[in-house]
Amino acid sequence: MMKRRDFLIGTGSAIAATAALGMPYLARAADKLKAAWIFIGPTGDMGWSYQHDLGRQAVAAKYGDRVETIKVENVPESADAERVLTQLANQGSKIIFTTSFGYMEPTLKVAKNFPNVYFEHATGYKRAPNVSTYAVRFYEGRTVQGTLAGRLTKSGIVGYVGSVPIPEVVGGINAFTQAFRKIRPDGKVKVIYVNEWFNPGKEADAAKALIDQGADIMCQHTDSPAPVQTAEARGVWSFGQSSDMAKFGPTRCVTSNVDNWAPYYVKRVGMVLDGTWKSTDTWGGLAAGMLVIPPFNKTVPQDIASEGYKVKQAIIDGTRHPFDGPVANQAGEIKVAAGSNMPDPEILGINWYVQGVEGDLRK
Repeated sequence: MMKRRDFLIGTGSAIAATAALGMPYLARAADKLKAAWIFIGPTGDMGWSYQHDLGRQAVAAKYGDRVETIKVENVPESADAERVLTQLANQGSKIIFTTSFGYMEPTLKVAKNFPNVYFEHATGYKRAPNVSTYAVRFYEGRTVQGTLAGRLTKSGIVGYVGSVPIPEVVGGINAFTQAFRKIRPDGKVKVIYVNEWFNPGKEADAAKALIDQGADIMCQHTDSPAPVQTAEARGVWSFGQSSDMAKFGPTRCVTSNVDNWAPYYVKRVGMVLDGTWKSTDTWGGLAAGMLVIPPFNKTVPQDIASEGYKVKQAIIDGTRHPFDGPVANQAGEIKVAAGSNMPDPEILGINWYVQGVEGDLRK
């Protein structure tokens, strides 16, 4: 895991947090509400942290002099996170966004010590009176990608560069594979985990290894554009992650899953300003606009592109669910029966692969 950079977060004494939860943020005219973000990687990763930081910038643009935004990059999912969060709270941050799954326990621990500070945890599932959770239904975009991949592949082999095997990553792999095998029943999805969120060197090496194993489609759930760049260099189709990575694969990047955090951040900071903030759980996808799929690469044949757009619209309309049954695990056991689909709690906790994925999550 990359080490956290040295940083300075403001100067001067902490702002006393005196307003009760749920009450307006009452500040003098000269005061600014401090809104802070912590990131797992650099905001220049052109992926996950970059997209979250665009949301922070949207807050600054929306509220101007009323809000001071603070960011801390490269914070490991460890005790370092707890220290950074404590410092931010002590220095007057009124709302703090913690933007990676592994920040869950540090967020809850620090929130308990600062009941008058509002915390927002991305992709987590534990809440408290002053802790909200929010996430994107990433897996919806994987269904569109899997459909396109099924039509574009010649080898029937997909390479998938994963970060860490947590449910949001595993669920995306499964949704992709389900859609892929609707088109290519004999298709295989080979997964390599790099066990980090952002490490361009490892991500590129994994992509090269997968292409060497016959993959002619490259997918990823990591934070840098390295897999897309590798695929472009090797003449392999690819799908970007978190932000629009088209410029890194101008001829071979089909499209990307783009996480649109800005509206959520603007709304939640606004709720602190007007005193309406409360602990909630938000999980939005294509229909809510929290997940955006940019136009497909012009090099994609029109009939294939049309099919992808139809799948996207069906998900938005609710006429297609990424986990429509039947869904079977690797052993062939039916996990979702025909005529039904996987409920949210099961998607949130998924820890098994569907048929077609190569590898063993237990190893």
